[in-house]
Amino acid sequence: MQLKGIITAMVTPFDEHQNINQKATKQLLNKLISKGVNGIFILGTNGEFHVLNDDEKVAFAEIVVKTVDKRVPVYIGTGGNSTKYVIELSKRMEKIGVDALSIITPFLVPIKQCELVAHYKCIAAHVNLPIVLYNIPKNTGINIDPESVRELAKVDNIIGIKDSSGDIYNMESYINASKGEEFAVLSGSDSLILKALKIGAVGAIAATSNLLTDIDVAIYQNFLKGDLDNAQKNQSAIEHLRVVLKLATIPSVLKRAVTLSGINVGAARYPVSATTIEIDQKIKEMLAYYHV
Repeated sequence: MQLKGIITAMVTPFDEHQNINQKATKQLLNKLISKGVNGIFILGTNGEFHVLNDDEKVAFAEIVVKTVDKRVPVYIGTGGNSTKYVIELSKRMEKIGVDALSIITPFLVPIKQCELVAHYKCIAAHVNLPIVLYNIPKNTGINIDPESVRELAKVDNIIGIKDSSGDIYNMESYINASKGEEFAVLSGSDSLILKALKIGAVGAIAATSNLLTDIDVAIYQNFLKGDLDNAQKNQSAIEHLRVVLKLATIPSVLKRAVTLSGINVGAARYPVSATTIEIDQKIKEMLAYYHV
């Protein structure tokens, strides 16, 4: 499969009891696909993978795969701290029919790069699906070194990396390290989508596209057309949302914004609190700014 374009890092819709909301999941998926996203990525950071149990993850993946129905690729997060755990969950996801796995680095304990490489190689040897590495050092405490990427890019079913370091030079080091391999680099930082494309990234896994789907897709499409002026306007346009997203714990503001825009995806799961009246007002002002 070919990694490319704007892949939505989708939120996980919950009902009032904080259980998965099938209706809202289908509504959001159909909206995103109708607006031209190139893929759906579930159970990432904004998808609250860290507060869902494995049965919930599998049930949610089943809903997503069935609803998407091969219209775009479905990427699913199966990462964790134990290599054995990741393999077991990944095998469950294989049976559902997902297209690829996204595997975050282990977190909490700062393992060595040689251990990290061995972790990914072991997973790759035990699963049949393509794997996208997921680097988010601010949250995990581990940054995948370029030399580790160079080695992992040689593994047949490790096909790319989502870099959410927020460092364009880190992303560029991955692009350089994996040259000559069938390996793609994607921006996981929505503020760097256009810069990443300019240096050789193939797209982005973007949480902002849950809400600003048209704008994020336009960044990529205008870049492909060579219309860099409009691509830059699109890139700059998402900044107003990014400022508001920082007002509360991830992903509470994003989920509230999607709900207020018309698809009730519910609040974030506890211990993340619902947004306050004051933050709701800021969200409403932001939605009015974007006319959504």
